[in-house]
Amino acid sequence: MSQNPPPPPYPGEPEQKGGANYGAPPYPTTEGYPPPQAGYYPPPAGMYPPPGQPGGYPPPGQPGGYPPPGQPYPPQAGYPSQSTQSHMNTVVVTQPQAPVVVVQTFNAVPVRTNCPHCHADIVTATHFESGTFTWVICIILCVVGCDLGCCLIPFCLDGCQDVIHTCPNCRQHIARWNRM
Repeated sequence: MSQNPPPPPYPGEPEQKGGANYGAPPYPTTEGYPPPQAGYYPPPAGMYPPPGQPGGYPPPGQPGGYPPPGQPYPPQAGYPSQSTQSHMNTVVVTQPQAPVVVVQTFNAVPVRTNCPHCHADIVTATHFESGTFTWVICIILCVVGCDLGCCLIPFCLDGCQDVIHTCPNCRQHIARWNRM
């Protein structure tokens, strides 16, 4: 069997046997680059305005561009200074409120309301009348087999009838609450 010769070494690298990098290329050098400054890396040229001009990045002496502790922020372009802010007046504009509409709900019990007829503040008087629910219960009782008079029981029970609300002053009909 014929053995192939080992591959040639990488260009520009001295041949090392048993070395640390095992034929890998060397790490890049920092030749040609300026040494980094502590805490300050300038942005690429032409992208930002120079230091000290409005909108420019902060100079190396002021990290982040913030003033030293205990000193006020300097006024910026487009914003009023503190001396003009103290002379400004605040104007509060209120919107007119829409009238509140209360929807009155009527049910099986008397309700406190204003009578739409005599405009008195009243508690409604209630009485009961047979309605759709009363007739439905009567028919169901007939179908079940209670047809000898037991089917008429819903007409005697207030819980099966509709509620009529009337004004105790003028005796006018105000509302009807149906059970169905």
